[in-house]
Amino acid sequence: MNAPATVAFERSHDIVINAPAKAVFDYVTNPQSWPEWLAASHHIDSENRPLDTGELFHEKWHIRSGEVSLNWIVRACVSPKLWIVQAETDFIGPIVVQYTCEDVAGGTKFTRTLRNPARKKPPTDEQIANMDAEAAVGLANIKANVEKRAR
Repeated sequence: MNAPATVAFERSHDIVINAPAKAVFDYVTNPQSWPEWLAASHHIDSENRPLDTGELFHEKWHIRSGEVSLNWIVRACVSPKLWIVQAETDFIGPIVVQYTCEDVAGGTKFTRTLRNPARKKPPTDEQIANMDAEAAVGLANIKANVEKRAR
């Protein structure tokens, strides 16, 4: 029997933050910070520090359809440049989130990339617009929080 066809999806968003890459990296790779800047994230079970390759953490999301629990594993950590985490889900397949920090004029370019390598169906235009709006708010929150701490 053939497996059902899936669709790969990827979306990236970035912002320049007036702070050293290490400050940005350490903030975003500490899952305890996520509820401060990510609207859907409301509870994290993890150490209160940046997490390294192989470490696990649990997140609870509030989304339109209710609460979702995600078990994440850190797949890669190259401080202060690259961090990749992955969660397996029944509703959307694997979720892979990648953070990169790059030195640029004015500070650090932080990029957050979301991948769904095996979605059951492509996201709707409305879902993509919602992702983009939530990302804009989240990145602005990261920028404000990191810049405030870096002063």
